[in-house]
Amino acid sequence: MSGSLTGHGKGSVYITLLAAIVLTLVPLPASIDMFRPDWVALVVLYWVIALPHHLNVISAWVVGLIMDILLGSTLGIHALSMAVISCVAAAQYQKLRNFSVWQQALVMGSLIFVGQLLNYWVEHLFASPRMNPRFVWAAVSSTLLWPSVYLFLRYIRRYFNIR
Repeated sequence: MSGSLTGHGKGSVYITLLAAIVLTLVPLPASIDMFRPDWVALVVLYWVIALPHHLNVISAWVVGLIMDILLGSTLGIHALSMAVISCVAAAQYQKLRNFSVWQQALVMGSLIFVGQLLNYWVEHLFASPRMNPRFVWAAVSSTLLWPSVYLFLRYIRRYFNIR
């Protein structure tokens, strides 16, 4: 690869995004569903930090819009939250790259919490959702899974020489 996102690299990024969407859509038992990490946000945030010039806020917005359609939520809610959290990550990507994996995990968990809270607030404007601690647990589980997601996606990026 000559420093660009082409060939296997572009396909690998799309496949990881598709896998994250599938993991989000797979039904889980109600007892553990509230602990489901925000797979899509984890993968989007990784690629925004790793490839800020290729996957940006617009890409994150499109992925969020796809999630709105697939989840049947109010159109634009996930798109807005993905755009906001990816904008923050993209603005600070150089600092985030220098953090340890666990420091990154805390930042990613905080961003995912903000995104989940933003989803709740916007949904509250259009309907009356019940206060659900799900978004807190999603942020906690996403924080704990960030190191594994980071290492796995970094392996893919290096294996396919995605730059």
